[in-house]
Amino acid sequence: MIAALYANLKRPPRTATEWIADAVRAIAIVGVLVAAFALPATDTAVLSMTLPAVMLSRMLGLRSGLDLAVCLTVIVAAGSNVIDLYRAWTGWDLLVHAVCTGVLAAVALVVLDDTRVIVPTGARRTPIVVATTAGLALSAVWEMVEWFGYRFITDSIFVTYDDTIGDMVAGGLGALVAGVLASRFRLTRRDRATV
Repeated sequence: MIAALYANLKRPPRTATEWIADAVRAIAIVGVLVAAFALPATDTAVLSMTLPAVMLSRMLGLRSGLDLAVCLTVIVAAGSNVIDLYRAWTGWDLLVHAVCTGVLAAVALVVLDDTRVIVPTGARRTPIVVATTAGLALSAVWEMVEWFGYRFITDSIFVTYDDTIGDMVAGGLGALVAGVLASRFRLTRRDRATV
């Protein structure tokens, strides 16, 4: 699997969307480096959480549109935290939770398929059920991270019961949409390296 991930990573971009995704990925990396010197440690930590997602989407050989969507979504999600958009714009939190969890659930589908945790059945319901389950799990983990940050790092993190449940519902709905889309469209490039 490592060889396939490396092969996908080093494959040169071939389409405009792939070039744009790589540019966004580079911006994410540079942004974290700049943040390390210019922003508080908590903001740098939040921004650095984008890096695994933006790199993994390239390494998995996702279709260019999904790769770009992953990159943009996680950067918007982290950036919204740093510049406090979640408090400033009502509903932004739920929208970002839905979209971000949706794209990450799509990534999870590819990882679970590549590692043979799930076996393609040909049934359209499989990616719907698996993506929704993965999205709900990711939402729960994220809410635990938020709680941990609030409890042990800074009380400026907004954590309430209603916010937590709302975020998880939005994430679950986003993952459900991702599963429906995955049941109808291929998530990976046809020419990607596989295990």
